Amino acid sequence: MKALIVVAAAALAFPVYAQQKHDSTLPNAQERAENRDKVQDKVDTTKEKLPNANERAQNREKVSDGAHNATLTTKVKAALANDAGMKTVATINVDSNDGVVTLKGKVNSADVKKKAGDIAKKVDGVKSVKNELTVEKKS
Repeated sequence: MKALIVVAAAALAFPVYAQQKHDSTLPNAQERAENRDKVQDKVDTTKEKLPNANERAQNREKVSDGAHNATLTTKVKAALANDAGMKTVATINVDSNDGVVTLKGKVNSADVKKKAGDIAKKVDGVKSVKNELTVEKKS
């Protein structure tokens, strides 16, 4: 019985709601035309901001190169860390760009500098190594 009352009340309320929404909330023809123009202007503005096919291709290439460089840097750092004699060398900074690995930082001997360069050269994907490590003996 309660359900029937609820349904009846909803049926009575709905036409009132529909009339309220229908009265003057819909735009007239002129307002619709103005709205279409506004939307078209926004679409045109947005299209101007979007990159074209050539720019998208260049962006994909940059992202791919960046990922490749980061992967190569990680591989070289891992190779240096995994080598028993190099585990204590935390002062070596590794950067990669298009297969060229640059080692920077301070080491305590020329042997460590040479060994770090040799390890980096053996990593798959490394084309060349710029060994810019400086030797500074601890006093």
